[in-house]
Amino acid sequence: MKKKEQTLTRTEFQLMTILWDIGHAACAWDILERWEEPKPAYTTVATYLKVLREKGFVDYFKNKGEGKTHQYIARVTRAEYTRQAMQEVKRNFFDDSVKKMLCFFVREEQLTAEELQKLLEEIEA
Repeated sequence: MKKKEQTLTRTEFQLMTILWDIGHAACAWDILERWEEPKPAYTTVATYLKVLREKGFVDYFKNKGEGKTHQYIARVTRAEYTRQAMQEVKRNFFDDSVKKMLCFFVREEQLTAEELQKLLEEIEA
């Protein structure tokens, strides 16, 4: 991503999720087609794509012979963004401590000893 790490707004994340789910380059119409109701205006999607490009989350190109239609592609994978977002959560809410973050979620979700054991088994696998 460009310069410093950035966070997506809720709508930007929704748009990126659609683009990640598509799995290849897509135009604004492709994204809009997959948007849940109520769908935003085409111009709104185009504006968000411009902002995401400026933030370094997407890039675009034009296919020869397709006029002005831009094809957008994610520059950041879902896993990369998730990793970065979780690092921010850990840093901002848990004093950069994985232990504090995990303890919070274990308590918050009221995980049982059995669930914790299964989790440990999954981690070790």
